[in-house]
Amino acid sequence: MIIDSHCHLTYEPMSSSLDETIKRANKEGIKYLLTISTEDSGFKDILKIVENYDSVYGTYGIHPHEANKHLYINSNYIIKKVNQNEKIIGIGESGLDFYYNHSEKKIQIQSFLEHINASQNTNLPLIVHTRSAEKETLRILKENTKNKDLKILIHCFTGTKEFAFKLLDLGAFISASGVVTFKKSKELAETFKEIPLNRILVETDSPYLAPEPLRGKSNEPSYITHTINFLSKIKKISYEEFSENTSRNFFKLFGKLN
Repeated sequence: MIIDSHCHLTYEPMSSSLDETIKRANKEGIKYLLTISTEDSGFKDILKIVENYDSVYGTYGIHPHEANKHLYINSNYIIKKVNQNEKIIGIGESGLDFYYNHSEKKIQIQSFLEHINASQNTNLPLIVHTRSAEKETLRILKENTKNKDLKILIHCFTGTKEFAFKLLDLGAFISASGVVTFKKSKELAETFKEIPLNRILVETDSPYLAPEPLRGKSNEPSYITHTINFLSKIKKISYEEFSENTSRNFFKLFGKLN
């Protein structure tokens, strides 16, 4: 069994060919897909998808790029949204992106804190986006896990080995995307070689970041097989064993899916 723990089925070109996209994924052994929210207005489309496709679950959250357009979003608002459908099983993606800074840093931080609060009050996992913000991300997660548990999933991890192991110390799960297969990602591959198997998930982040040998194409969930193949080889285990372990990790974090 394979689970794509992070894709954007509301984005083109997948959104206009959902039946075919999901059929191709199911044919490749992908049993479940988690389609991720990035802004408020698109959430209605996520709700439609999870209602129409048994294999698809969803999240609610505001991407750090969109934080400045969502100043009205607070933890209570997020909780109301996730309670709209039992197939909404996570909060995010939220976090910090200081690489592009499409939203002011202080606005990103406040949005992140609201998502953390909502996650802790619902016991739903928090899907974290972090780019060029390792120090601040770690500080905020540390401060907010001192007195209250927080289920953390770091999506599309591309950070340093040191950052990875500090996140593991907080109990975080770490997700690998197609980036790990890129020729320039040798250090990242070495990091995933050392991350314990019981803390790894896999994702496509489709339609972005298609893995080798499909890099440059529009990504889709069925392409996750290339990432699994790459990671199973560096872990020196079978494709099937790696897939089963990452699926087990998903269920540990998100609970059993109906």
